[in-house]
Amino acid sequence: MSLWTSLEPASATVDPGGRTTVRLRLRNTGDVVDEYRFEPVGDVAPWTTVEPQTLRLYPGTTGTVELTFAPPRTPDATAGPNPYAVRITPTEHPEATTVPEGNLTITPFTEVRAELVPPTVKGRFRGRPKLAVDNLGNTRLTASVSGSDNGDHLSYDIHPSNVQIEPGRAAFVKATLKPRQIIWFGSKEQRPYVLAVQRSGAKPQPVEGTYVQRGFLPRWLATFLGVFMALAITFVMLWIAYKPQVRTAATEKLQEAGISTLPPSPSASAQPVVPPLPSTPAASSAPAAAATPASGGGGGSAAEPETKETAKAPENTAAVAVQQLDARDPGRHICYRAYVAGKGWTDPECDGTMAGTVGQNLPIKALNIAVSGTKGTAGSAFVHDPESTNGKGHYNAPWSGKVDGIDNYIGSTKKDAPSMLGFVINVQDGVVCQTAHVHNEGWHGLGCDEPGGDHWIFGGTLSNDLWLEAVKFTV
Repeated sequence: MSLWTSLEPASATVDPGGRTTVRLRLRNTGDVVDEYRFEPVGDVAPWTTVEPQTLRLYPGTTGTVELTFAPPRTPDATAGPNPYAVRITPTEHPEATTVPEGNLTITPFTEVRAELVPPTVKGRFRGRPKLAVDNLGNTRLTASVSGSDNGDHLSYDIHPSNVQIEPGRAAFVKATLKPRQIIWFGSKEQRPYVLAVQRSGAKPQPVEGTYVQRGFLPRWLATFLGVFMALAITFVMLWIAYKPQVRTAATEKLQEAGISTLPPSPSASAQPVVPPLPSTPAASSAPAAAATPASGGGGGSAAEPETKETAKAPENTAAVAVQQLDARDPGRHICYRAYVAGKGWTDPECDGTMAGTVGQNLPIKALNIAVSGTKGTAGSAFVHDPESTNGKGHYNAPWSGKVDGIDNYIGSTKKDAPSMLGFVINVQDGVVCQTAHVHNEGWHGLGCDEPGGDHWIFGGTLSNDLWLEAVKFTV
């Protein structure tokens, strides 16, 4: 070994978003002039710079290089001790590589973002918003969710009320809002409310929403019913007060005349007349020759008018594919297709095959999903945010759900619509699994939601600089 090295200090601490420097001293203990190249290795290598990158030393001399660590303030900078190393390669003796090692401790930080999907819900007896909670910190997040409003007009059923979220992941909390008093008659009323995300030792993070409570019956119907009841009561009172006294002497007069009082025979009674059906515009405009039989000798008939309209073939959507698949093989199936920028809709794929593209740098802008045997599916798109200040995207549309055999769409196919970074999906009955292909990251691992339809699975990326390229789903 012709090289001596020393890290000063061997252990260092740095805050995410900050920087720290470690000095690497080395001495050429050989007998020839040598030049050394430096290369950081390990998990923290992407955030490590070496200055200078090469150093030339004479025999017996000592040199110094500086290692600068600058971890970003993102979930990728895992909190806690992180080993690092520097590979030193001598030019004259490349086989004598030296790798001094040290330890870098990254301090923890917490950053939480919560968003209501949708922010406004409507209903007569209940509303069902969903709260998306994103852990943008570098440690596991444990929090509880509670609801409140001014005036205590609503009650809250929140499931789950406590969540644990890994760094860089998201969780969805389902809330059911119920008004304490029903509006039987009248117009709708707005009920502002707050869902608060409470972490231990921190102030609650409020997320404001609005529940629009509709009246059970509209005001005009209440007025109509009141007037109708008043008229009905008036009519009954007048009938009771002015009931006619009816007496008849017809029977006695008929008996005196010897005329039978038996009713006439059925053949003599009148039958109701059925009014003619109204003529249609097509019938009234038809030629007279088509309405009357041809006169003798010709034996011909009127010709039918030719139609110029041609039937348009139905679009090959995910619902069409899953209905055909369920007809051949009844059971649980999921079919889906992707709207790829510059290409449009792909053909539907089913039960684990790939929809989208790989290696073409083309983002997905929308997904079309349909299921069978799961009692329906729901989802929402996580898209690029051009105004992002933290490097993350955002949810751009309310939660969308459909029953079995019906097309569900998330994202947008508009020309200026943002690219999808990720998505959330669930099924009403059973489990849905997904894997997503992200630009520059490749295929992510398989992820599945929990049984029962009360949880959702997120696929894709939160990073605003990446995008979704392909997906696979199974149920």
